[in-house]
Amino acid sequence: MFHKEGYAIIAITVVATTVGILLTERFVDSTWLRYLLYAAILILLFLILQFFRNPKRIIDLNEASILAPVDGKVVVIEEVFEKEFFKEKRLQVSIFMSPINVHVTRYPASGKVIFSKYHKGKYLVAWHPKASEDNERTTVVVETKNFGNVLYRQIAGAMAKRIVNYAKEGDIAVQGEDSGFIKFGSRVDVFLPLGTDIKVALNQKVKGAVSVIA
Repeated sequence: MFHKEGYAIIAITVVATTVGILLTERFVDSTWLRYLLYAAILILLFLILQFFRNPKRIIDLNEASILAPVDGKVVVIEEVFEKEFFKEKRLQVSIFMSPINVHVTRYPASGKVIFSKYHKGKYLVAWHPKASEDNERTTVVVETKNFGNVLYRQIAGAMAKRIVNYAKEGDIAVQGEDSGFIKFGSRVDVFLPLGTDIKVALNQKVKGAVSVIA
């Protein structure tokens, strides 16, 4: 199953793949070169298809836990000063997504969306220390029952050229449901209250809407 954000790109890629194969068949006489081009065209199609995949997840709704909002690798666990919304210290957990990860963003907890804002910015590599403040990004805050306000931030990376955010102020967030998409490499930061029991470690791989991060 594929995410709706990829429908147009997938359709264009399928057409381009078909045209590429037909042109190769028509104009390339060398057998080895023909098969090399076939392979390159099909690999491109495969990469596009796997990037926009949207696997269904069995979600164990739990108000006492925070789920990973995306698939990827935990690259930051630290106490930081969050200056956009809280203006105080929070525990930050950051998950980096490579181009081969599922790029669907999911609500880490259920509650009410009380803040949602888009910021234009740069396209530094997603693991850069300044990416959280300087890159194109969206910030969403969900008011939860057990954790108070939980903030998550979608951050574009060097390859990401479009962030999609479905969360709007006043929406009711349901843990694990789609809340957006980031195209081609990115990172998501989650900011939690001090004292929260973190359940992941640095470099641990997590699955969105499945892995408990706190």
